[in-house]
Amino acid sequence: MAKIELKQPVVEEISANIKDAQSIVLVDYRGLTVEQDTRLRKELREAGITYKVYKNTMMNFAFKGTDYEALTPYLEGPSAIAISDSDATAPARILCKFAKEASKLEVKGGMVEGVAYDAAGIMDIAKIPSREELISKLLGSLQSPITNFARVMNQLAEKGGASACEAPAAEAEAAAEEAAPEQETPAE
Repeated sequence: MAKIELKQPVVEEISANIKDAQSIVLVDYRGLTVEQDTRLRKELREAGITYKVYKNTMMNFAFKGTDYEALTPYLEGPSAIAISDSDATAPARILCKFAKEASKLEVKGGMVEGVAYDAAGIMDIAKIPSREELISKLLGSLQSPITNFARVMNQLAEKGGASACEAPAAEAEAAAEEAAPEQETPAE
């Protein structure tokens, strides 16, 4: 069997993985211990991210003619690829967080929603919260005024309802009348 025939299934596998990818991050994994690599792979798998080590030439063939061709300059030295189909920021977030713990892991670059980024760009993307976190923050901010209104209404009800509100309002109105200087009506 020719070498090309042996390599073709690997290139097709990479092409199939990147076809619907929202984001791809390339890393240099040299120097990671087995325990660190196992933890990293487990964390990525739990997040639904495909993480594999391929030869650079195989990734280069798979990237040719696609939007991912912009990643070819980062295919130097040993490379691993993290691919996410669902959460665009998840690979960057997980890999950058892990790189802080394991200094040997080096982020090379990547592509998020069709835009290529270098290592610094991927680090910036890693700071973006996940979609679920953003939705929960939005819902929390929408719910906050309603919760505060309900809390005030509950406190009013505990103090005696509307009569408790009317008394301070009447006192405030009387104080405002006393403080206002009396105006003389013009003579006709």
